Amino acid sequence: MLIIGIAGGTGSGKTTVVKKITEKFKESEVVVIPQDSYYKDNSDIPLQERQKLNFDHPDAIDFDLLIEHLKELKRGKAVEQPTYSYITCTRCDETVKVSPAQIIIIEGILIFTNSELRKLLDILVFVDADPDDRLVRVISRDILERGKSVANVLERYEKTVKPMHLQFIEPTKRYADLILPQGGHNKVGIDILIATIEKAIKDK
Repeated sequence: MLIIGIAGGTGSGKTTVVKKITEKFKESEVVVIPQDSYYKDNSDIPLQERQKLNFDHPDAIDFDLLIEHLKELKRGKAVEQPTYSYITCTRCDETVKVSPAQIIIIEGILIFTNSELRKLLDILVFVDADPDDRLVRVISRDILERGKSVANVLERYEKTVKPMHLQFIEPTKRYADLILPQGGHNKVGIDILIATIEKAIKDK
């Protein structure tokens, strides 16, 4: 089993990079685990308060559960991955069964901030992108997928996303084995990453 961590700022193109990797392997060979599924459940907090929570801080992630699930997969056991609603800011009742695979990809903005999680990763990739490009993607995504207004998105970006990126996410770039500028548009970088994955699987 090869475990790959793909981190980077919000809107940096992590999802595109993951898609490019999964296209190169059989569906049965790759499992993708999104960090976003492991946001802590906040159902005990009123909705108005939930919507003000800082989702770009490491404390927002249930790293204990994510690490436990990763260890279970390494032992060859399936896990029940939680699902999270950005609309209600709570964990859903439904879970997703995830079975072990040859390649496990963990993707999320904060995954390199946890030292115990980093130790479980075989390859650490940081997807880098220009802040303006990231902001455009964040605005588009949050309006279409999360029901936010432009004003909401811009306010959150200035008050939370940008400062948290500088404090927690950007510094984790130093842990990366490979830094991918321009994310999914970096064909050479993605080809190098895929070749690295293929070699690592062969060597294992």
